[in-house]
Amino acid sequence: MNPTPSPLIVDAARTRASLPFDRLIPALREAFTVGADVPVRHHHFIPQPDGSTATVLIMPAWRQEFLGIKIVTIFPENGKRHLPGLFSSYLLCDGPSGQHLALIDGNEITSRRTVGIAALGADFLARKKASKLLIAGSGRIASLAADAFRAVRPITQVAVWNVNPPGAERLVQSLRAEGIDAYVAPDLEQAVKEADIVSCATLATTPIIKGEWLKPGTHLDLIGSFTPFMREADDDVFRRGRVYVDTMDGLKESGELLDPIRNGVITPDDIAGSLAQLCRGERKGRGSDNEITVFKAVGHALSDIAAAALVYQDFIGK
Repeated sequence: MNPTPSPLIVDAARTRASLPFDRLIPALREAFTVGADVPVRHHHFIPQPDGSTATVLIMPAWRQEFLGIKIVTIFPENGKRHLPGLFSSYLLCDGPSGQHLALIDGNEITSRRTVGIAALGADFLARKKASKLLIAGSGRIASLAADAFRAVRPITQVAVWNVNPPGAERLVQSLRAEGIDAYVAPDLEQAVKEADIVSCATLATTPIIKGEWLKPGTHLDLIGSFTPFMREADDDVFRRGRVYVDTMDGLKESGELLDPIRNGVITPDDIAGSLAQLCRGERKGRGSDNEITVFKAVGHALSDIAAAALVYQDFIGK
């Protein structure tokens, strides 16, 4: 009997190189069109001695050729340890046999598919001529937002706001080094009022974006809230905007949606559509240039397996 080969180990650099947004976003569109079996993710909350709550996520998915499982650990206070708040790994398996094919850097998959989903949502929901992007946040995911949105819209100017101004300055300098016209936004309210697309990628637990700031035609992208304890936008955002989601699971998982529903601002029936429905043409996207659109993403294992398959196929030369 031949020995079973060990799974490939794909590091962060190789994973990153396999997932440029001009390749990843079309793959995500196809994945959400075709679909896969995606059970509800497992959440485990772990109280920490400092009063914070850590989270373990286990996210399985499978389709005909592949099966995959992502394990994520989120420790919000890791900044005090000079560590990222999130770590993850992705195990990709052969669909028919279950053989372990590759252990892939989950941080790169998570961050790139997260902003890839946001950009795919914007391709349906942002105005075609949207050119001014505001990024709220300056972490790993926020640092990729400009590149992702530029793959779907003619972005010419990028503003960056962060609760920690030096973080915003570092991201701006990085964007400028790429030749992007970027600047630090000292005032969040004014920056929101000037933006065509607002992308929030923070770990905020209380709203930082107010609905009254959104001008007609704005597209608001909310990436950050993936637990019931987190929010980036106030209730007025959901009163004014036409709301879409990456997956209906967000109605059970994100404070961004749970709180407005609990407060009677919206009902589940007010959700205009999911990303799969948009990709399949079952729901329409933006209705007019004056409409305010809101896209709330919590992450979906379908996008993980689509990204992991791209990495593996690139690694083995297919």
